[in-house]
Amino acid sequence: MTKIDIISGFLGAGKTTLIKKLIAEALQGQKVVLIENEFGEIGIDGGFLKESGIQINEMNSGCICCSLVGDFNAALKDVLSQYEPDRIIIEPSGVGKLSDVIKAVQKVVDGENVVLDSYITVADVKRAKMYLKNFGEFYKNQVQYASTIILSRTQDVKEDKLEKTIELIRTLNDRSPIVTTPWEDITGAQILEVMEGKNDFAEDLLREAEICPECGHHHHEGEHCHDHEHDHEHDHGHEGHDHEAHLHDGGHCHHEEHHHDHDHHDHCGCEGHDHHHHGHEGHHHADEVFTSWGKETPKKFTEEQVRGILEKLADEDSREYGIILRAKGIVPDENGKWLHFDLVPGEEEVRYGAAEYTGRICVIGSELKEDKLAELFGL
Repeated sequence: MTKIDIISGFLGAGKTTLIKKLIAEALQGQKVVLIENEFGEIGIDGGFLKESGIQINEMNSGCICCSLVGDFNAALKDVLSQYEPDRIIIEPSGVGKLSDVIKAVQKVVDGENVVLDSYITVADVKRAKMYLKNFGEFYKNQVQYASTIILSRTQDVKEDKLEKTIELIRTLNDRSPIVTTPWEDITGAQILEVMEGKNDFAEDLLREAEICPECGHHHHEGEHCHDHEHDHEHDHGHEGHDHEAHLHDGGHCHHEEHHHDHDHHDHCGCEGHDHHHHGHEGHHHADEVFTSWGKETPKKFTEEQVRGILEKLADEDSREYGIILRAKGIVPDENGKWLHFDLVPGEEEVRYGAAEYTGRICVIGSELKEDKLAELFGL
């Protein structure tokens, strides 16, 4: 029996770091296959994980949850037959919908010797509010469908900030356990134990999407029943196990009634007009909302140059280069060393690391100005 774990999370939340921790501290001795899907033309993270001996099947031409659903099913079956792994970890695009990834996996699970073990979301405690405001459609979906929510960077915030983020998450998902302990204070085995104690919340939501209890009709992605509002009453069972102190007791073990608010409107037609994607609740695929710009280059950079570039990209008031959600790259410097850089809103990192076969740069965001980006990097 092969276990499949989906580890989702918005761009820069820390998915790759969590996967490394799980592999090192919880999955030693297991035959693990990692399927990565990076939204972007130039894959970056794959090189970091190849060092661990994990097989990686990188799919860069689109995201699992939209344009690659068909290819993904074939790829997953191929992995199962070729490698016969104990566990498959799927790291979908950071800008995709978790519900679509779950659906894609469930199509393969039916009839195969496979179990969907967990579907978690990694959420950056420092940026949850900002992402929810700007890209609510995608961010809400990742939180709502998660069987476990793992907060990252909790060691960097004060308790009141942590509590406010938990309150925000609980407005979207009041059932699933939330891991709040800093990752360095908890083992990968403990995290895996929480992940595998999942409830059926996501499955209930998926069933809701198929059958509306008010009108009795099946609804596909992007379809709603019109001219009425309805509340969904749920009665969720929960496995009888104890949650230790690293879980937030935000009500996920209680069975109170809760409601989901739905906007009832026609499916958004995306053709022929510009989008302003701040906080809208339409039904879009990731490749309609987000774009990526990537380059491979032998160009040499100084650390000062890279830091200057990141500073300009991080200027949220400027929008000179578009709305930047992530910038990541590995480039050579003039002394034969390699600079690794990473940017998410509010945080930049530049460090020296392993060499690559060539320099690689990837920027992800919305309304990207590609000419301006090329000029900024001197390409």
